[in-house]
Amino acid sequence: MRRAFRFQLRPTARQVAALTAMLDDHRALYNAALQERRDAWRHPSRTSVRYTAQAGQLSEIRAFDPDQARWSYSSQQATLRRLDKAMAAFFRRVRAGQTPGYPRFKGRNRFDTVDWPKDGDGCRWDSDPNHPTRTRVRLQGVGHLKVNQHRPVRGTVRTVSVRREGRRWYVVVSCADVPTEPLPATGSAVGVDLGVASLATTSGGVHYANPRFAERAAGRLAAAQRDLIAVEALNVGGMTRRARARPDPDAPGAFLPNGQGAKSGLNRNILDAGWGVFLNVLHAKAESAGRVVVEVNPANTSRTCAACGHCAAENRRTQAEFVCTACGHTAHADVNAAANILRVGLARQAAQAA
Repeated sequence: MRRAFRFQLRPTARQVAALTAMLDDHRALYNAALQERRDAWRHPSRTSVRYTAQAGQLSEIRAFDPDQARWSYSSQQATLRRLDKAMAAFFRRVRAGQTPGYPRFKGRNRFDTVDWPKDGDGCRWDSDPNHPTRTRVRLQGVGHLKVNQHRPVRGTVRTVSVRREGRRWYVVVSCADVPTEPLPATGSAVGVDLGVASLATTSGGVHYANPRFAERAAGRLAAAQRDLIAVEALNVGGMTRRARARPDPDAPGAFLPNGQGAKSGLNRNILDAGWGVFLNVLHAKAESAGRVVVEVNPANTSRTCAACGHCAAENRRTQAEFVCTACGHTAHADVNAAANILRVGLARQAAQAA
């Protein structure tokens, strides 16, 4: 598996100045490349500038500008790729009919990261497993920086990133072939229902309160991970998208009410609950512990009786109360939904195994 390790740097005053200059020069490169793309698109010929063409100009830029020449060539390529990904995401949103959000020029406080795509190319991670206090990371143009390595780095270092957060500096090393640490098998399984009132509810009836910090909740849930975890396959981005405008056919230029006000409140609650972060952490923890996460379609899981299978909107009377109109089964609505999620997850796993 692949995993990232984050450590605080201990730079000297001279190194802080060099790191700051490095960020400024990479930001200038990003903004200049963005300006070139904007100018080319505004030209009557509608010329399209791509990463390959801009990366090909790096040699000339470095020969002309001594400040740019002192930094790693590969890190500058990574900055241009960063812009290329932002442009690709913009056009993807345009094609999907979403609010596109054209890439913006980066101010001093909006560009805080420099990446090196390969360890050993402009950077070098130098770690001594027997003496963590001696760990260094060498960056071209900056020098050897002390690293506060508070835990061992496992696997093979592939990429290195340096990030500024306030007055502190951090290094992030992304490693491949990180060995997993499987937990003992329990032979059990659990279904998890995500909500706003409770961040997560298990099929066993355990509610995890929404603390507004998804990582903390995921840590508590990870302690009880089993052989199988079934969760809802949620498209958080789609769920929090703005409601489509409804043009008024009787009044050109006017629009009918579309419920955006109510949806905005729900969107804030969904984003505040941190479902996306929770699921990302859950997947990572499960993979590290040798557990299986199965995503299932959440359709009708909240209105289907976990006891008899009867599905009706009337079954869920309130957000918390579930009473089956067919068999009379009663349960907390989230617990009932989690039990359905577990049932569907087990069935899907059995089908895949077959």
